[in-house]
Amino acid sequence: MSKISSLAALLVVAFASAAWAQQPPPVRIRGTIEAVDGAVLSIKSREGTDMKVRMTDNVAVFGVAKTALSEIKEGSYIGVTAMPEPDGTQKALAVHIFPETQRGAAEGFRPWDLRAGSTMTNATVAETVKGTDGQNIMVKYKDGEKKVVVPPDTPIVTFVAGEKSELKPGVKIIIFGAVKKDDGMLEANRVNVGRDGITPPM
Repeated sequence: MSKISSLAALLVVAFASAAWAQQPPPVRIRGTIEAVDGAVLSIKSREGTDMKVRMTDNVAVFGVAKTALSEIKEGSYIGVTAMPEPDGTQKALAVHIFPETQRGAAEGFRPWDLRAGSTMTNATVAETVKGTDGQNIMVKYKDGEKKVVVPPDTPIVTFVAGEKSELKPGVKIIIFGAVKKDDGMLEANRVNVGRDGITPPM
C-alpha cells in the first residue's frame, strides 16, 4: 500500500472515530404522556420537563404489569433495580421479569438513575431462598454474580406485549434509550407503558 493510500485509510478511520465519538448518548425518559400527535408523544418527565419523542415506524410497545414474587424462579431472566448494601449485597427497589424472547437483554451490572447511587443488574436467577428480611436471590451474568435481597414490599413487574393504542394521555411510561436524531428530535423504537395505572418502577 502506498503512503498516500495508507494516509487516506488512516484519515477515514479517524473521521469515522470522530463521528462515532460525537454520537449523543441514549436518553432514558420516565414520565407521563400528556398528548399524542401521530407518531409524536408529548411527555412530562418525572423532573417536570416537557419533552417530545417521535416513535419509529416499527416501534415496539410493551406493557409493564404487576406480577408476584413467586414468579421469580431459578432460570428466570430478570432486571433488578437496587441500592448497594455495606455487605456487598444489592437491596432491591424493583424487579422486572423479562419474557423469554428478551433473555440476555442488556446483561450485566451497571449504575442506574432511579435514585442517587442505584444500580441495575440484568441477569439469570441461579438460586432463590426465603430469608429473614425478604427473598434472597443469587443472580449470575457473564462477568459475575450478585446476591440480591428482595424485601416483601418490593414492586415486581413483568413485560408483556402491548399495543400503540395504550399510549394515551395520563399513562406512565419509561423509555430506556431515546436517541437524538440529526433534526434534534428524540426518537424511540420502544416504549414501555404502565398497565392498570401503575408507574414503571425501574
